Amino acid sequence: MIDMIEKEDSIISEEEAAQYDRQIRLWGLDAQKRLRGSRVLLVGLRGLGAEVAKNLILAGVKGLTMLDHELVTEESCRAQFLIPVSNQGQNRAQASLERAQYLNPMVEVKADTDRVETKPDEFFLQFEAVCLTGCSRDLMVRVDQLCVRHNIKVFCGDVFGYHGYMFSDLGQEHNYVEEKPKVVKPKTESNDGPEAKKTKIDPNETTMIKKTACFCSLKLALEVDWTNEKAKSSLKHTPVDYFLLHVLLKFRTDKGRDPHPESFEADAMLLRQIRDDVLEAMGLSSELLPHDFVSYCFSEMAPVCAVVGGVLGQEVVKALSQRDAPHKNFFFFDGMKGSGVVDYFGPK
Repeated sequence: MIDMIEKEDSIISEEEAAQYDRQIRLWGLDAQKRLRGSRVLLVGLRGLGAEVAKNLILAGVKGLTMLDHELVTEESCRAQFLIPVSNQGQNRAQASLERAQYLNPMVEVKADTDRVETKPDEFFLQFEAVCLTGCSRDLMVRVDQLCVRHNIKVFCGDVFGYHGYMFSDLGQEHNYVEEKPKVVKPKTESNDGPEAKKTKIDPNETTMIKKTACFCSLKLALEVDWTNEKAKSSLKHTPVDYFLLHVLLKFRTDKGRDPHPESFEADAMLLRQIRDDVLEAMGLSSELLPHDFVSYCFSEMAPVCAVVGGVLGQEVVKALSQRDAPHKNFFFFDGMKGSGVVDYFGPK
């Protein structure tokens, strides 16, 4: 059953009703009130983080805390529109605060300059949703396991060159409503022939259907056993970006950073070695990722950030408002092909 309990501070004022009029018409007052009562933690204020922050602030969450301990560099400004170019050397979250707040004064936007790794468990429990970008695999797994135990929605995302992904874990039981065209049943006493007795859809009327979705943890989603026959048979339909993600997360773990253009030759060589090691450990051929994959996964591409950030922001809004079917559980975007795909990884 959909939880319709409203928080005391989620009441929509007349000013907010006017500000969010179009959204309320789109997904309803109840959904907007749930959104308005939600606080979100966003970790990482690079290009993808800026896109997600913009989308959540404009949607009208209660509050957004932007957490990032890194400093602004020339490269980080290229895909990050919230930071003025004159703010190099400042903290990324703090430098993003003014423009972020200007997007919507009704949202409480805060900047936190601490390292996310130093935050105690209690810190994450004050939010309804946590969105992690630019984080290590170990940190994402830790936060995911912690938050889901406390019914907090978890999202992860990254952009690597032309490639981007998002992951969501909404818990074992995520309730939502979906709007469907109303089905008109024929009258039993009709004598107008077989056509009159067929079920019809009325395009002018809709009905709200309550549904439930079950998600798995990030740890399970990344630990698929590819040695069994069922998994092997699904390989030809599996996005190669899933395996690319494993390689890039391993690079981040080993080097403490992402591949950088200034060290392209050395990083490309290491990426290929990691590819061979990761795929061999999975019992798979290294040919799944072609030799030239290293040419397309350096830095953040602003257009890719916009696409992935749009999808990621949309999924956070859908989860918090409990409106419409969520993506389950990965979304991968390939900027070279200009297309994205939703796929599920984990226990069936």
